[in-house]
Order: sequence, then C-alpha cells, then structure tokens
Amino acid sequence: MNKYLDILKQNVQNQNLIKHCLAVEAVMKALARKFNQDEEKWAIAGLLHDIDYEETKNNPSQHSLIGSKMLEDLGLDNEIVESVKTHNEMHGIEPKTLMAKALLPTDPLTGLIVASTLVLPSKKIADVSAENILNRYKEKSFAKGANREIIAKCSAIDLSLEEFISIGLEAMKNISTDLGL
Repeated sequence: MNKYLDILKQNVQNQNLIKHCLAVEAVMKALARKFNQDEEKWAIAGLLHDIDYEETKNNPSQHSLIGSKMLEDLGLDNEIVESVKTHNEMHGIEPKTLMAKALLPTDPLTGLIVASTLVLPSKKIADVSAENILNRYKEKSFAKGANREIIAKCSAIDLSLEEFISIGLEAMKNISTDLGL
C-alpha cells in the first residue's frame, strides 16, 4: 500500500487532503471487510479517490475524470477507476458496483466525522460517538460541505445511516494518529 501512498503524495501536497484520503481509505477498507470484498482494492480506491483534486481545484467539472484517467494509466483495476470516476456527483454518473456505491457517501461522511471531532474541546476522535455525529448530521448548518443527500446514499449499500456512521467512525478511530485526531 505504501506505493499508492507515494503516488498520492506525488500528486497531493496539502496535508489535510492527504489525511482526508487516509480517512476514506480506512472507511472503505472497513466497508470491504463488512461486505466480504477485496479490502486492498477498496482501500486503494479510497486512498486515491482525490488524486487529481489539487490539479482540478479551479476546474471542479474535471475532478475525478482526470483522476480516473490517471489511475487507468497506472494500470489499476477498472472497478477502482470507475469508482473514482463516479464519486464526483457533479458528473451525474450513476455508480454501478458496490465499491462505487460505497465510495460516493464515504467521501463526505469522513468530513462530517472530522468536523464533529474538531468542535469538541479535546479535538480527539476517541471522544466522539456515533450519536454525536448523527446529531450533527441533522444540523443542516453544521459542516455544510458534508453533503447530507450523498451521505444518505449509504442506503444503496443496504446500510442504515446509523450503521454507516458507526463503521466510518470506528475505522477512523483506528487511524487517529495518522489523522492527527
């Protein structure tokens, strides 16, 4: 997996964005485990889903299209490439595989979890509960960038919002040191 982290770091310099990618990687790996899927493939999709973010930040309509092409050029599995391509809802591409359906809501969920952590006095993810995050989810003015409609698409992978949040939170708690939380 280190080679994929190196690839990410060659394309992304922003440390918070790297932490975001690590969080999405951890949650995707946990979801793969839950669904008896290939944990490494799902983790790679999570880690590299925003590989083109800095390149496309001034042209968001190209985000994930350039990234998926980069991953295709690296010879990565087509399921990873398609999952990365479809995670940007701006394109309106319907995710078809379980991996793609999982990546779509996982991306904003990690942001909601981080925001829920940073408002605590301790700023420690160990102090966050799934109930805290669910309450924050209901506050429309909180972490506006964490698109609730997209997070709710966890239903496409047959998970309730509560279960999805719990899986995501536990996965991120397991890498709290890497996330600085």
